[in-house]
Amino acid sequence: MGDSETARQAAAPDIRGNASALPREALEISAGYAFAGPALDLGALLWEGQCLPDAQIRIPLPMLNRHGLVAGATGTGKTKTLQLIAEQLSAQGVPVFLADVKGDLSGVSAPGTGDDRVRGRAAEVRQQWTPAGFPAEFFALGGMGHGIPVRATVTSFGPVLLSKVLGLNQTQEQSLGLIFHYADTKGLELFDLKDLRAVVAFLTSDEGKAELKQIGGLSTATAGVILRSLTAFEAQGMADFFGEPEFATADFLRTAADGRGIVSVLELPAVQDRPQLFSTFLMWLLADLFHDLPEVGDVEKPKLVFFFDEAHLLFDGASKAFLDSITQTVRLIRSKGVGVFFVTQTPKDVPSDVLGQLGNRVQHALRAFTPDDQKALKATVKTFPNSAYDLEELLTTLGTGEAVVTVLSEQGAPTPVAATRLRAPESLMGPVDGAALDRAVQGSALYGRYAQAVDRESAYEKLTAERERPRPQQAQARAERGRAPEAEPTLVEQVVGSGMFKSLARSVGTQLGREITRSLFGTARRRR
Repeated sequence: MGDSETARQAAAPDIRGNASALPREALEISAGYAFAGPALDLGALLWEGQCLPDAQIRIPLPMLNRHGLVAGATGTGKTKTLQLIAEQLSAQGVPVFLADVKGDLSGVSAPGTGDDRVRGRAAEVRQQWTPAGFPAEFFALGGMGHGIPVRATVTSFGPVLLSKVLGLNQTQEQSLGLIFHYADTKGLELFDLKDLRAVVAFLTSDEGKAELKQIGGLSTATAGVILRSLTAFEAQGMADFFGEPEFATADFLRTAADGRGIVSVLELPAVQDRPQLFSTFLMWLLADLFHDLPEVGDVEKPKLVFFFDEAHLLFDGASKAFLDSITQTVRLIRSKGVGVFFVTQTPKDVPSDVLGQLGNRVQHALRAFTPDDQKALKATVKTFPNSAYDLEELLTTLGTGEAVVTVLSEQGAPTPVAATRLRAPESLMGPVDGAALDRAVQGSALYGRYAQAVDRESAYEKLTAERERPRPQQAQARAERGRAPEAEPTLVEQVVGSGMFKSLARSVGTQLGREITRSLFGTARRRR
């Protein structure tokens, strides 16, 4: 924590007040949140329609890596809750990752505006509100939008995540896994989509039939479907997300010079219309962190807290292999010091195997206008521990910026369910100007590392160069026979007809190929 933040907290009075004057039920709830160690302050207890500022609702800092859920209907204040938690994590030296789907989280970098509404909320919950901006970096997938470009190589992304993006079924996903395995064992690293398309094109050609048979379980028809899916995917402008320089997720684990954690904001408004892409890319970032980080066990504070917004998009239409990998990642990444918060509308958006691992819950209001809404409401109520509230009624009457909270105590036990009026964020509750964003991006120390795309020589480039290299003997033979020059070969013809490709594909795996290892989701990185 920076010196200024420490001084500010030391000067602030004890805002928890005298809890002994609380009603008995409220006193029992409040006692469940009286933690001795460092904690994040969420707000004040609500009981029988009254805000009780003497009863402060908090989350123990060490429990933030036990994962969590922030849920609620549109317009109930989920985004402000993310901002509030992110600010306090940053102030305590914890780096934060935020997926900014709607483009309104960039304000975390600028001081807020103390209008009447903010001052009124601060007074209600007995908050010492001071406008403050927090150190932030801004990123964008493939450089689309305001942000440092985030890219992944196809090899690193892996077959399971790529299948999700391409919309492949389970059989096709398994077949794509075989293609990746083939490329790995032959030492053919796949930097971008051109490289993968080249491998698939070869395997579906007459020259590649023998290789296709050796893979086993991969039919020509399925390989053809995958090739067409890749071609259509590129035609939609998706190629920019794959390539080099590949983003190193360790760059999320940084603190500023004053000791505060850096808030990494992934700006996603430019790709809002591609939900399968950005939600799957978020999972790649998380899987890559899991792959690279060492085991640390329980820690005094998380190394990173990762907020996964619009989480329902991740699970929609997911294969069993995909869901199993998500479950395993969430279960195991806690021991690497990373906390994950899923942000969505209702808990039913998250599979039960994942939901059962989320120890911290902030549930904003739900709507109950339709039979489906009623069913979702009842299901949500059942996911909470025993409560002193009528949750079915409470969840439909909460106001904006209010939520039902239960977290894990310092001993790892669930706290009592607490209706809470949440604090106001101290940073700007809205987007910053686009020009200011661009200045922040270009002034970042990371900008020079990732801004310019690099297209290193790889399978596609080598094959194309080999195919296009002049062959005087062939030209002379055609001239002698009086043949007209042949038409320029297509890309697929270049790939499948290349003698170099055939040689590479049939060669023993190189050292590079032996170094490729695949983890959850089939993601991979070369050993550093």
